[in-house]
Amino acid sequence: MLLIMRRIFAQCVAAILIFAGSLTVAQTPPLHVTDIQGNPVEKLAAPGIRAVVLIFAATDCPISNRYIPEITRLDRELSAKSVAFRWVFPNSGDTLPVVRKHVADFGITTPALMDPKQDLVHMAHVAVTPEAAVFAVTDGNLKEVYYGRIDDRYIAFGQQRPQATRHDLEEAIQAALAGRPASKPAHGPVGCAIIPLAHKP
Repeated sequence: MLLIMRRIFAQCVAAILIFAGSLTVAQTPPLHVTDIQGNPVEKLAAPGIRAVVLIFAATDCPISNRYIPEITRLDRELSAKSVAFRWVFPNSGDTLPVVRKHVADFGITTPALMDPKQDLVHMAHVAVTPEAAVFAVTDGNLKEVYYGRIDDRYIAFGQQRPQATRHDLEEAIQAALAGRPASKPAHGPVGCAIIPLAHKP
């Protein structure tokens, strides 16, 4: 009887370990992502990074483009706290030449990524440009702690405040660095819909 119980226990432990391993793999799937030089990007977080912030953008989205100074400010101020910012371009019309020109024309200094298969879109659960996603990094593993608007400057299309009264993204990053849950805004982001990829029959 004791031998049977030991075997059952061992099988349960093995099953738990296999399940835990599958969770780890699911949290860090293979990425079909490149930088704007065309080099593959396998990892979003370099050693020492505590949080990764993805800003989903489209070159032809005016609201997305108006947030470039704000993201540049956050990148400049928070990089010393080991926060890595990345612009992400997921729309098929934003080809490498288009994005390279856009980066040059707008003086974007924050690194940019190409997401042609929208792996990062699905990983971050986003649907709009501009929309932000924050991932806390622990031992190289990423855990999403926030996705949503950057701030409350835009109320609706054609309707905006003179300046933001709530900085949701910045608050979420500070919460991630402090190990606290990030609050979810009551309203979603205002911007341009990310264009889903066409599925072949």
